[in-house]
Amino acid sequence: MQKRQLGNTDMQITPVGFGSWAIGGGDWAFGWGAQDDGDAIAAIERAVELGINWIDTAAVYGLGHSEELVAKAVAGMKNRPWIFTKCSLVWDARRQMGNSLKADSIRRECEGSLKRLNVDAIDLYQIHWPNPEADLEEGWQEMARLKEEGLVRHIGVSNFSVDQLRRITPIAPVATLQPPYSMLRPAIEQTLLPYCQEQNIGVIVYSPMLSGMLSGAMTRERAANFSADDWRRNNKEFQEPRLSANLELVELLKQIGAQHGRSAGEVAIAWTLRHPAVTGAIVGGRNAAQVEGVVGAAEFRLSAEEIGLIERFIAGMPK
Repeated sequence: MQKRQLGNTDMQITPVGFGSWAIGGGDWAFGWGAQDDGDAIAAIERAVELGINWIDTAAVYGLGHSEELVAKAVAGMKNRPWIFTKCSLVWDARRQMGNSLKADSIRRECEGSLKRLNVDAIDLYQIHWPNPEADLEEGWQEMARLKEEGLVRHIGVSNFSVDQLRRITPIAPVATLQPPYSMLRPAIEQTLLPYCQEQNIGVIVYSPMLSGMLSGAMTRERAANFSADDWRRNNKEFQEPRLSANLELVELLKQIGAQHGRSAGEVAIAWTLRHPAVTGAIVGGRNAAQVEGVVGAAEFRLSAEEIGLIERFIAGMPK
């Protein structure tokens, strides 16, 4: 699988990385429902077998459980993938979540992630959300200290605006940004992606299939029957009138993909990878079969005509 330079780091990453949000399970505020741990480990193993060389996780996914599963999956691997994780979302003994960018909190989170992941250093450590915004500078200063001490190799951020990036850059360079990006969420094309390209900040986008909406596997019945612990049941993209329009878009993606032996999900991911500022896309997989169904996006390229078809369809969708 081809690789791309990740911003100003020394890492060459595959265009697709394994995302481990969903494998955290359903027992937390943003869970995706019940998850079999064996399936999760098999999904990671299959992703690496197919050439994917990075895994994106976060301490908060499953409240530590996702990181533990990543550690189990990569233990003993001859060619271990790079591991990226995140901080700033914390939880208490009652499993209630909150935000913290205080220096001591970030350090505790880092130490917890190192232990769960069973590594000496985290390849890329990211601030998950810029909240509370008043503590951005304090949080980023601590991230820089963690890098200086060798506990993390590179530092980046997620869900930051251009203004927030400008605020922290004088403290220490930002290696990477992780924003949401899909054909249904293209707003970052306006200012964020051009800024990152200009500043040589690596961009790894999340939710390129909009949390499974564009995977080709979503149906009206499935959306109506999400389990109580699946956060998507309250997302407007899985409710009318957006749901019907989104499913029609998926039919177009299936038609385009069929001409190349690709799935709708692979078309959706390839659409994000077409942008020159995007280094890689985070793609979740809850089992090996799901990974096999999307990994082809790493090599697939949409034609200008196909991109035009997609963009014209989206322009006519309800807002």
